[in-house]
Amino acid sequence: MSKMAAKLRNGSYHLLAEIGARILLFAIFVALEYTAPFVRVIHQEEMWLYQNPKSENTISTEILFVISAIIPSALILILAFLRKDKVDGTQAILALSLTLGLNGDVTNIIKILVGRPRPDFFWRCYPNGSIPPTQQCDGDPDEIQEGRKSFPSGHSSFAFSGLGFLSLYFAGKLHCFQAQGRGQGWKLCVALVPVTCALALALTRYSDYRHHWQDIIIGGILGLFFAYLCYRQYYPALNRPHCHMPYCAITPIIKHVDEHDHLLPMTVREIKAVHPVVAKSL
Repeated sequence: MSKMAAKLRNGSYHLLAEIGARILLFAIFVALEYTAPFVRVIHQEEMWLYQNPKSENTISTEILFVISAIIPSALILILAFLRKDKVDGTQAILALSLTLGLNGDVTNIIKILVGRPRPDFFWRCYPNGSIPPTQQCDGDPDEIQEGRKSFPSGHSSFAFSGLGFLSLYFAGKLHCFQAQGRGQGWKLCVALVPVTCALALALTRYSDYRHHWQDIIIGGILGLFFAYLCYRQYYPALNRPHCHMPYCAITPIIKHVDEHDHLLPMTVREIKAVHPVVAKSL
């Protein structure tokens, strides 16, 4: 009993540490949101790059976080409920929240250090359409500050991090890149739906004149990088037979996972048959 109690305590401490890390990442993200960016000099000959018209956001910031965070979380929890798999649901939410937290902090840090003006910066800086003799901006200070945070695109990085993670999660659950998933195109299509939506969302930033094409590409790459990095922190590679299971459900069964893939059970039922401790948590 004492050993079991110790394991439960360690598990609770581990979960608290995980939650604490997410809170810290979120606090850093909020602080960076209000940090003034580097004021980059805009030369007269390049002003044409920043004279695109101002327009409304096709996807607002609020809708962005619904699409990149709430919808993936809801789908993961629904799938975990249907599969009656608390362990997988918990690990997936931890991985997704880590993805979004790291992506948000790094994206904002780059925005602040680079200070690239948005395509509509001219109208943010000079809302009257004319440059005063002092060449000082006479627009809304908040809009001007936000107008200097073009690179990389936050919409793109968040869309590709949240929805990119969801694509990896679906691909693992459907075994898209293993023998049992080969020859079944519908599985690959299902896994690609989230990342395709992320691409569509990112492209609205170009048509809205809110970002340059370089901002969108780098933002997308950044988001996909953190999606893959955090997914692999909690789940095996997609070409492994146990890719649908989080590491914490695998490591109690066999010590050296990477060296014994062929020995690993494939389903929750098989796990319950070989390992009673894991069976209680699945």
